[in-house]
Amino acid sequence: MLRSISLGLMLIGSLVLPRAQAADMLPPPPAINAKSFLLMDHYSGKILAAQNSDARVEPASLTKLMTAYVIMSEMRKGAIKMDDQVRISEKAWRTQGSKMFVEVNKTVPFKDLLLGMIIQSGNDATIALAEHTAGSEDSFAALMNAYAQRLGMKNSNFVNSTGWPEPQHYSTAHDLAILTRALINDFPEHYQMYKIREYTFNNISQFNRNPLLKADNDVDGVKTGHTESAGFCLIGSALKNNMRLISVVIGTNSDKAREIASMALLNYGFRFYETVKVQLANNPMTSPEVFKGEKNSVALGLIENLYVTVARGKRDHVQASVNVNPAAIVAPIIKGKQYGQVEIMVDEQAVTTRPLVALEEVKSGGIWRRTVDSVKLWFE
Repeated sequence: MLRSISLGLMLIGSLVLPRAQAADMLPPPPAINAKSFLLMDHYSGKILAAQNSDARVEPASLTKLMTAYVIMSEMRKGAIKMDDQVRISEKAWRTQGSKMFVEVNKTVPFKDLLLGMIIQSGNDATIALAEHTAGSEDSFAALMNAYAQRLGMKNSNFVNSTGWPEPQHYSTAHDLAILTRALINDFPEHYQMYKIREYTFNNISQFNRNPLLKADNDVDGVKTGHTESAGFCLIGSALKNNMRLISVVIGTNSDKAREIASMALLNYGFRFYETVKVQLANNPMTSPEVFKGEKNSVALGLIENLYVTVARGKRDHVQASVNVNPAAIVAPIIKGKQYGQVEIMVDEQAVTTRPLVALEEVKSGGIWRRTVDSVKLWFE
């Protein structure tokens, strides 16, 4: 039987939340003329608006976000390094589309190629990075698909690093939002590159193709994409008042249309929603009694930060209950093991649950403690 402890919004210690305000009726999301779109709260993962978000689409150069994620993951493993020198193959040099203008058989610093891919969307830089990371672009594509599956991108398949049109190269707005969220979360230092507005290589200066960087100072990424078959695509992200939103717009009919659509989605999210930080990871939420242990209690909490997204004005309508299974609190207690759950409700409607886990280890106590607590448990 679970023991429930209602915590309201006392969960993050000193946080003082404002008095209730009457929440406005939520209007529908803006009308967007695109093949598909999605708006997500980065911190909670809640989808605030979507249309055809699971439909298969051509991702064009948005693919380079997947390429970047793989490269940074492999760098974290130590397989490649930021100070590497990369030789430019003929394949990379000859590639079509947007270019950084590297020269065949020359060596280029890894970081320059990374900036050329992110800021200038250079297909030549992207292929050079893929070949350096995995030996060939085909092998790199296999890595892309492996990482995509690990991230939960269930409706994506990649056959190249650049987004060059191929029948079996596809993704969805939803999958691309998952990818962008992971990129920002997992590699925050790398993500800082996406707001750089201009980069010069080989005496050729090119501006960042993301029009949102000029349109709104809160925007700090992410990436454009375009081919004749894909249309004009744009993933944007903005941080405002401790709320980060991710917008994905796929298949508009012009550069300006994708900018307008993206800003409309971001403005909608910031105007009508807010993010509530309920509990930080690794902070105790409750400390129930431990039986048969060398300690009398154990700290229980969450292994990940917990956020919820609510309609603006509903912040103090969020309630949390910690449900502990008292029968399970018998030593030895294993750090990271689940011993209950946390339930979050808004206006008495359940919105999410999270595992309540042990934040510490509690070893078995001595024979006297175990004997005495065995008797106690008979009366629990």
